[in-house]
Amino acid sequence: MDKRTMISRYHTKLGNISVMTQNPSNALICVGDSKGVVSMWSPNTRQPLAKMLCHKQKVEACTIHPYGTYMATSCPDRSLKVWDIRQLAGPVHNLFLRYPAQYLSYSQRGLLAAAMGNVVEVYRESMNEIKPYLRHKSSWNITSMQFCPYEDVLGIATAKNVSSLLVPGSAEANYDALEINPYQTKKQRREAEVKALLDKIQPELITLDPTAIAEVDVPKLKEKVEAKKKLLYIKPKQIDFKPRNTKAKGKGGTAKIIKTKKILKDLKRRENIEMLKDVNTEISTKKAEVPKKSYGVLDRFVSK
Repeated sequence: MDKRTMISRYHTKLGNISVMTQNPSNALICVGDSKGVVSMWSPNTRQPLAKMLCHKQKVEACTIHPYGTYMATSCPDRSLKVWDIRQLAGPVHNLFLRYPAQYLSYSQRGLLAAAMGNVVEVYRESMNEIKPYLRHKSSWNITSMQFCPYEDVLGIATAKNVSSLLVPGSAEANYDALEINPYQTKKQRREAEVKALLDKIQPELITLDPTAIAEVDVPKLKEKVEAKKKLLYIKPKQIDFKPRNTKAKGKGGTAKIIKTKKILKDLKRRENIEMLKDVNTEISTKKAEVPKKSYGVLDRFVSK
């Protein structure tokens, strides 16, 4: 699929869009509007999959945790709220800042940065509470900011320059080189780009629950199991044997026909027996795979 292809185009009908971000875990587009509502959109439906009323005023900024577990929003009334988007509940944390936060950014380890004019504050969750961790004041108003992956650095862009702020413990220290390698060579980078294109799923598979793609189609699986069970009670088919007309001497006698019929019946019976053995083996292995209930220390007294 060409990168410039438009997949879908919808009218939200929820007011002016003030902010837009993407959920990295399920690829949904989260849109914040002037009514304080954050809606989650998929290219497959013309209606949002979920809507959350986050603020009484417009949503000023919105960011989502890299694991897709939490969403942070802010509005002009100086409030900063953290929501649990797995259960669509919250707010989990509710803060009132000194100034309204125009930009928000989550780090890989869950640190939250909020930009307010020319001031950046970093918050960290401790003892089920979100508390200030760092504070930095810039000479110019901040226009954008983003945490660097696998580096304890927060990049800050202003109207005049770009600066880097050290934030200890913000990045993931242990990375999976098979998934992403910060120290790739030129050849590895080229291969990673091809692999990323091959692993890219189709837009039709973007849903609210990212684990739905790995689920088993239970109705069809049950139908297959029932069909295999029915094979145990099916009688073998009758053999309709018609001998070939031959004029050779000693080839078309009645005794020869009866003998050939008997051989064919034996072959068919053996085939049915082998098929029933395979079905019984498969059913018995599935029954054996059912996990037994654990009684902890008392497992030693359970009969094996």
